[in-house]
Amino acid sequence: MSFLILQLPARSRLSADLPESESAAPSSATKEYAYVLSTDGQAVTRHGRCVANMLPRADMVIAVMAPTDVSWHRLALPKAPGARLRAALAGMLEDALLDDPDNLHFAVEPTGRAGLDAWVAVCDHTWLTSQLMALEKAKIRVQRVVPAVCPDEPATAYFHEANWGGEADDAGGNDVLLTWSTMDGVATWPISGSLARALLPEQTPEQIRFFATPAVAAPAERWLGRVVTVQTQAEHLLLAARSMWNLLQFDLTPQSKGWYAISDQWRRFMGIQWRPVRVGLVALAAAQLVGVNLWAWHQGRMVKQKRAEMVAVLKQAHPQVQAVFDAYAQMQKETELLRASAGQVGDNDLESLMGAAATVWPADQPSASIQYDGNSLTLTPPRTWSPADIEQIRGRLSAAGITLEPGPDGRVTLRRAARS
Repeated sequence: MSFLILQLPARSRLSADLPESESAAPSSATKEYAYVLSTDGQAVTRHGRCVANMLPRADMVIAVMAPTDVSWHRLALPKAPGARLRAALAGMLEDALLDDPDNLHFAVEPTGRAGLDAWVAVCDHTWLTSQLMALEKAKIRVQRVVPAVCPDEPATAYFHEANWGGEADDAGGNDVLLTWSTMDGVATWPISGSLARALLPEQTPEQIRFFATPAVAAPAERWLGRVVTVQTQAEHLLLAARSMWNLLQFDLTPQSKGWYAISDQWRRFMGIQWRPVRVGLVALAAAQLVGVNLWAWHQGRMVKQKRAEMVAVLKQAHPQVQAVFDAYAQMQKETELLRASAGQVGDNDLESLMGAAATVWPADQPSASIQYDGNSLTLTPPRTWSPADIEQIRGRLSAAGITLEPGPDGRVTLRRAARS
């Protein structure tokens, strides 16, 4: 199963130093996306940057949001039905938000349960919707949207450029930002100025990890005074995509219909969590295939053995037969020739069929007509016979291996049942 991981550019914000026309985002037709293509979700197969129409195709598309575009809030989840949960979250977080809750999008952490504390991610609803629509217009259907950084352990300090997902420039675009992530939340601030050091904890956790993009690794090490681990953009996107988060909730939940529903179910089945089931099904199919072939081979051997025995019996009983094509038919033919030459009555001879009819036919009610065609005997039953009488006679004859079939003209036909 292939994965296409897209990096959504950071949301454009008006700057006091730039006119609105320069700080606005580029059009969707010229906007370039950093992407990572992975065939298994574990390693980078290909990465680069291109416009939406030129993005490679994959089974699963995951979009990554910039750390500066998601705010994090921890609260006790209300015990509200799914249809009203979004409104309940908006009411609880109204005083903690800087924007009208109607303009924001909410998402609850994957393991959140009603009545327990959980993280709620908040972002701009209009901006996120416009990003998804721009990709949808280019026939890129996003199944998941994940944050670049989320509250987690161990603590992580991630140094990166300010223009997340954009091109580097010389007008402050490479200002270094620090995204600090712990189980207590996520915060991002520039490392320039005296306030930046004050925001760091005096005692950093023992298991803390320091990462930096290649472009800001040197200034980050100078500012921090220690070595940081360089993490490329592709590596960070792949790591973010492994998160259990999916911000597409409530009204942004993907609606699967028709072919999309089938493809979504197929992608889910081809996911990592279903790998043991797939392995088990393949093993079961392989076992069934091997078992069927072994049984067919065994049955083939038995059939060949039976045919060889029939040929041996034929040659032993009729040595004059040199070429054997159908042992059963040839045995029957040769036996019939011997019977005819010895003057014995055969099963389908007139005498045999007349003798069988005599055992059930009343002596004082002879048949008005008799017809023999070399294989069957046709008689006219007495008028006093009812359908029940004919059925009773048929049962008696069947015990002797003879079938009785009523005809449309009222007559009955006797013939010897074929031997298997």
